Amino acid sequence: MDSPVVSLQEKMGGTPNLGQFLGIRLRFHYTWSVAFALITAAVVTQFPESYPIWYRIILGIVASLTFLVAVGVREVVLSILAIRRGIRVKRVTLFVFGGMSQLTRENASPMIELLTAAAGLLTTLVIAGIFYMVHLVLLKTGSFLSAGLTQWLYFIIFMLFLLHLLPCFPLDGGKILRALLWRATGNYERATRLTSWTARGISLLFIIAGSLELIVTRDWFLGPLLLLMGWVLLSAAVQSHRQAVMREALQGATAQDIMTKEYSIINQQLSLGQLVRDYVLVTGQHYFMVADGVKLQGIVTMQNIKPIPKKRWNSTTIDKIMTPASELKTAHPKQSAASLLEQMDEFDTSQVPVVEKGNIMGIVSRGSLIRLVKTRARLKM
Repeated sequence: MDSPVVSLQEKMGGTPNLGQFLGIRLRFHYTWSVAFALITAAVVTQFPESYPIWYRIILGIVASLTFLVAVGVREVVLSILAIRRGIRVKRVTLFVFGGMSQLTRENASPMIELLTAAAGLLTTLVIAGIFYMVHLVLLKTGSFLSAGLTQWLYFIIFMLFLLHLLPCFPLDGGKILRALLWRATGNYERATRLTSWTARGISLLFIIAGSLELIVTRDWFLGPLLLLMGWVLLSAAVQSHRQAVMREALQGATAQDIMTKEYSIINQQLSLGQLVRDYVLVTGQHYFMVADGVKLQGIVTMQNIKPIPKKRWNSTTIDKIMTPASELKTAHPKQSAASLLEQMDEFDTSQVPVVEKGNIMGIVSRGSLIRLVKTRARLKM
């Protein structure tokens, strides 16, 4: 059985970073490449063969990109609504069917989640309606090719709306189910687990249906589409279940409980050559805190070292390559262990310094968090 603690990036595969919007980190889920190919293929095969193949391929690519933009707009709208309600959105991973948002829990409630899910359904329906209206306008103007393309987009997004009615997290229907269970049980983690089990069952039905479609009817569009939907929903359900297990296992633990003081402190005037010879090659460590006494000044990792040519190691001092303390994401001794692991996932790091009033108190590693969860899981605590 897999460990209950697997970061979103590790479990879901490659999720390229798209940058930030409104302070929200945007990432692609890797299944977009499959969806891109399926939508393009659908347009190529469904449009009249009187059009050249290269022309139909271009239309398919335009349809795929437009669908991506529509899904992105939907998630931006939902993120703005969440922010307006005082909920900070840390990261959104864009799936084929929408986005999985990583939210702060401080101001969340069953009612807010219910309203957000309802807004998601309404937004999807509005986007589908916009494409339908554009389709009608293009028909009246005689732009039949563009009208056909917008009709396809309307159909796909309306199907997306119907898909979101299913009680599978992170679909809107799943969020509604979790909100109702959360309100009934008063336990967010338990509600998430129950919803994820429902999602697993439905996603397996999609996978079975897709397999039968391929074997019996040899439909090379609907079969792979159902398989893709089942695969993505199953992955998301497993991930949401793992996150719920993780939060429960780390309940009550804080950074000061799990931090260690076994770390190397270096001076910022140390040369890079000395750091590599006396520390990296001797200890095998790849994370060093730069400090003046106990006052944190920055950190140096392998990402800081690698870009520097070896011939410049002896002439380059640590202060020239370190990440300064002002740019670091640090932890407070009283910070919860669960939020600390989320922070590591968000910023793709494996160590976080624990700092109080600018002074180094210790360091928390991803490994120590995972060991704590495994230990508590074995003891069922």
